[in-house]
Parts: sequence; C-alpha cells; structure tokens
Amino acid sequence: MDSPDSGSEADSSPESASGSGSASASTSTTPTRTSEGSRAVLQHRLESIIRENRFTIAVVFPVIGAVTLVASDLGLLPEPLAYNPLLLLFGTAVMRSPLLVGLLPRIGWWALGCLGVLTAYTYAIEIVGVRTDWPYGAFEYTIQLGPMLLGEVPLALPLFFIPLVLNAYLLTLLVLGERHRNPVLRLAGAVTAVIAVDLVLDPAAVAIGFWEFTPAGVYYGVPVSNYLGWLLSGTIAVVLVDLAFDREALLERVRSCEFILDDLVSFVLLWGSINLLYGNWIPAAIAGLFCLGLFSTGRYDRDLLRTAVPA
Repeated sequence: MDSPDSGSEADSSPESASGSGSASASTSTTPTRTSEGSRAVLQHRLESIIRENRFTIAVVFPVIGAVTLVASDLGLLPEPLAYNPLLLLFGTAVMRSPLLVGLLPRIGWWALGCLGVLTAYTYAIEIVGVRTDWPYGAFEYTIQLGPMLLGEVPLALPLFFIPLVLNAYLLTLLVLGERHRNPVLRLAGAVTAVIAVDLVLDPAAVAIGFWEFTPAGVYYGVPVSNYLGWLLSGTIAVVLVDLAFDREALLERVRSCEFILDDLVSFVLLWGSINLLYGNWIPAAIAGLFCLGLFSTGRYDRDLLRTAVPA
C-alpha cells in the first residue's frame, strides 16, 4: 500500500506537472482556435456571397439607386418610396459590403481603434459644420438620410463617409505601385483622391436635394469653402486610415481580393450617372477619371464583366 507521502510525491513529479500544464495549455488554446476557425468560416461565407453577387451589388444596385433618386427629385415616386430612408440605408450598406468584407481580415484592435477615432471625428466635425457653418460653409440636410443624431446629422454618417476615404486610399496604393512607400506621395495622393470623390458627390447630392448650401456655390451649387473643409477632414481621415493598417499586409490583401474596390465602382456608376443626367459635366468627367484609375489596376476588364454577369 502506498503511503500518503508517496502519493503526494508522485502527484508533484515533473511528469505530472508537465502533463497537467500541457492539459491546461491545450484547454486554454482550444477556445482561441475555435474562435479563429469560426471567423475563417464566416469570412469564407461572406466572400462567397459577394463573389456570387458581384454584378448585382456593383452595377444593379447603383443603377436602381440613381433611377429612384432622380425619380424622387422629379416627384415621380409616391410618398412612401420617395427618398425612403430605409431603402437609402439598405442600398448603401449593400454597395459598401464588398469593401467591408474585403477589409475584415485586416481589421484588428488597433485598426478598430483608429477607425473609432475617425468615426468620432466624423460626427463631431459634421455637427460643428451644421451649427457654425465651419469648415464647409453654410449647409443643411434637406431630407432625412435615416435616423438623425441630435436631430442634426445622419446617424449613418460614418457609413457614408469613411468608405469613401478607404476607397480613395486603396485606389491610391494600387495606382502608385512601389511608389506608395513614399509617405508624402502616398498621403498627398490619397487626400487628392478624397477631394476628387467629393467633386463628384456633392454636385450630384445637391442636384437631387440631399442637402443645400446657402448661398449656392459656384461649382454646381457647391461653394469653395466646402472643398477647403474636405481638405481638412480628408487629411485627418487619410492620416488615421494610414495609421490604422499594416500597409504591406493591407496592400497584399487588396491585390488578392478582386472585389474590394467594387464599392468604388458603385460610387462611380451612381453619382457619375446622376451628374450626367443633370448636366454636371465636370463631376461626370471626374467620375470618368476614376473609371480610368480602376481600369489601370488591371482588375476590371471585359473578361471580368463576362464572368460577373449572371448567366
């Protein structure tokens, strides 16, 4: 019969301690592995949904959006459908989905924190703008773009603004190629792209009655002060996005994810076509330049169109 002392010694032997430690370590890592596996499965499923519906998301949604927005402005849609905020938010979320799904594997805690700061800034500067007319000039929302924060700015504002910055930044990285390592060139190029995005967006948004400036500006109703404001906000936003991600890992993801810029395709189709319909020729031409930029990345061609269009 073993004595209690010998039993205690056996339990405290190195082998027992090692075995106990291994079991503990194995137990502690199991939830992490399970979580990572679940995330990978979810990511794969989301990417499959985007790939199977690329044409619908990137082409059909913005075309329908342009038609319904113009029809709303012309009074051709009945009241429940004209400028319907739920439809606006749903359509925007769907068109943003390729970008969000594409970036998801590169969004860790640090990136989430930087994007959180950008979200807070987006709300703050917009509220300041509505209340003080700085830095964009005097403007007001003329329709409700979904629920309004403090009754003044859209609650979904980050969904509207931040993807525009991300699209401009990612396109800049691809167009610059190896020159993206030059911080001055990278940041200046991205900020310029952000301002170019608004040179397309604001004239079309004013034309269909999303918001208005008082007095109306010289650029299709948009004042120069608006673009000085976008220079400020665009610079802050681009710097935060640049800090948020490991640039080489992000660029590798952008190059390997064929649909990540489809949201920019949607943007060009939606706002470029509205500008064309209202005779805003300069904004429409700038939208055309974005088309050239997208084609220059080598990921959008006739073969892609043939494979993306549903049979």
